[in-house]
Amino acid sequence: MGQPVVHFEIIGSDPVTLHGYYGELFGWEFQTRDAVSEKVSRPGEYGFVAAGADGDGGINGGVGGGAGYEPHVLFYVGVPDVEAALQKAESLGGKRMMGPEPKSGDFVVGRFTDPEGNLIGVAGPSA
Repeated sequence: MGQPVVHFEIIGSDPVTLHGYYGELFGWEFQTRDAVSEKVSRPGEYGFVAAGADGDGGINGGVGGGAGYEPHVLFYVGVPDVEAALQKAESLGGKRMMGPEPKSGDFVVGRFTDPEGNLIGVAGPSA
């Protein structure tokens, strides 16, 4: 396999309701705090979901958003260089939508749409 999927997001206009819904549906427990960027979720309303400690093979994720955030489901692919991945996505016919964000820190994310308009995320260390 090439680059793995390392994170998922479920974003909507009412994160508290979504936390309750997915918590009840899948037994997810959330650690609610700020997302990596306000472009991802309203501050203090992003609920991180940790992969199972029992080696279940799950990946980390988050459920967030808030008023004014467009509902969507997104996955992030781990890459060694987010800027390079976004540039490559663009060179292959995709369109950069965000990133790298944040502008400082150890971890950054970006988003692009593929040639069909699907939103995809990339995540990795700061350059």
